[in-house]
Amino acid sequence: MYQWSEDHQAIIDVVRRFIDAEIRPHLDELEHGDMPPYEILRKMYATFGLRDMAKENFAKQLERKKSGEDAPVARRHSDPGAQLITTIELCRVSPGLVTSLGVSTGLAAGTINKLGTPAQMERWGLDLLTLDKVGAWAITEPDSGSDALGGMTTSARRDGEEYIINGSKTWITNGPYADTIVLYAKLDDGSGTPLRDRKVLTFVLDKGTPGLEQSKPMRKMGQKSSPTGTLYLSDVRVGKDRLLGETEDPQGGGRSSAKDNFVSERAGLAAMSLGIIEECMKLAVDYAKNRKLWERPISEYQLIQQKIAAMEVARVNVQNMVFQFIERQAAGAPTSFAEASAMKLYSAQAACQVADDAIQIFGGNGYVSEYRVEQLYRDARVYRIYAGTDEMQVVAIAKDLLR
Repeated sequence: MYQWSEDHQAIIDVVRRFIDAEIRPHLDELEHGDMPPYEILRKMYATFGLRDMAKENFAKQLERKKSGEDAPVARRHSDPGAQLITTIELCRVSPGLVTSLGVSTGLAAGTINKLGTPAQMERWGLDLLTLDKVGAWAITEPDSGSDALGGMTTSARRDGEEYIINGSKTWITNGPYADTIVLYAKLDDGSGTPLRDRKVLTFVLDKGTPGLEQSKPMRKMGQKSSPTGTLYLSDVRVGKDRLLGETEDPQGGGRSSAKDNFVSERAGLAAMSLGIIEECMKLAVDYAKNRKLWERPISEYQLIQQKIAAMEVARVNVQNMVFQFIERQAAGAPTSFAEASAMKLYSAQAACQVADDAIQIFGGNGYVSEYRVEQLYRDARVYRIYAGTDEMQVVAIAKDLLR
């Protein structure tokens, strides 16, 4: 059975020291939107040597792309567990940091480096992996929500050797500050193909592209350390050099690319949920031991014990999901669409329930920001919505199993 090793524990300790020194002192600024997260994330990359590792791995991936090899590159010191530790620990304090980081270095950079030509990788991919530039991954639209591909209306129309893009995208992580935007649009070739059946193309846009407008950050319930915005596209004209793969039919592109990213995003959300669960449980246990009612610690009351026991059940279950995912990653075994959706569905609900129980244990104190559990609840709540709502996960699981 997978467990954290002594080496993993050493990494956890180092990450926690960084968090205590560099993130906790700025939580209020991050929560109030006064401090975009990117400089903190860049400092973390520099502190742990992640920037140099990203460069090294990118060079290997680029060489394989140039040689025509499609197999993925094993990362230096490849250890899926070590890679997820940072995710878990950051989510104990400021989950929005992980959301912004994952979209920029994972979804945006990952899509470019998977679908792009070597020239496109060099043009955009490396700067995203090193956090020299901020990336956004734009697929969701105002009227499509969880039906991101079927309901997509943003269009790309051919005009000679160029494309003209019109539409809008919303709930776009890093959207207000993104330097590089991976954007999905449906091909309007004038053939009359029904909208839901049209080919999905993937483009790369830069901040300042004529016709592209990036909104100010939205005012949200939670995840305030992760800027979210809307993108407006009005007759955005791009050349073929901005079409990933420089073809309308890249291998693994379009709908397939988006679905692969959904699997990665949904499975990764279990690790994010685990961080929130662990922190809420720690805070609730400490509070229950020290808070007295009728001259007794409230930890001695059975209803409080029941909530704490339920928290532990949730923690164990989600941790087991994460550990199983780590084992599969280490073995090179894929995670199915149904499995990723199941991980996302259960862990998101568990994180929300644990955070809600923590607030209940804190009573009135849980409702004020000083005690932090209310922030973790607000941050967790979106996990049941983004990357596909709970209801869409149920549909996805059933469809994948019954096909």
